[in-house]
Amino acid sequence: MSVLVECGVIRTRPKDALAARLVEIFDGITEILARHRPDAIAVESVFYSRNVRTTVTLGHARGVILLAGQQAGARIHEYPPAEIKKAICGTGAASKEQVQFMVARLLRLKHPPSPADAADGVAAALTCLMTARIDALAGRR
Repeated sequence: MSVLVECGVIRTRPKDALAARLVEIFDGITEILARHRPDAIAVESVFYSRNVRTTVTLGHARGVILLAGQQAGARIHEYPPAEIKKAICGTGAASKEQVQFMVARLLRLKHPPSPADAADGVAAALTCLMTARIDALAGRR
C-alpha cells in the first residue's frame, strides 16, 4: 500500500521578479528532496495554455524543479497531464475535483489533498508508482 508522506505547494508572490520566484521554488524543492531523499520524482510535462505568458512561466518553474531533481540524483519521470488523469481517474479529461477525489480514494485519505495543485502533484507521483509497478510485472525497467 502507498502512503502519502508529505503534500503541499510552494507559493511565491506574483509581484516578485521571476528570477526571485524561481529561486524560491528551487530552494523549496531542494529542501524537500534533501529531507525525503526520493529515488524518483514525477513532473507534469509541458502543456500549452491559451495564455502564452503562463505557459512560459510554468516552463521556467518546471526547469528549476527538473534541475533540483537532477542535482539530487533522482530519476525524473515526466507525464502529460492527460496521462496522469487517465491513470488516476480512468479518463484524460477528468476535472481537478475528480483527480482530488480519486487521489483521496487511492490513498485512503479522510480528505482530498488541497489545494488542487497539491493533488495534481500527488497524482503525478501515483502515476509514476503505478507505471513502475506495471513495468516490473512486465519485466521492464
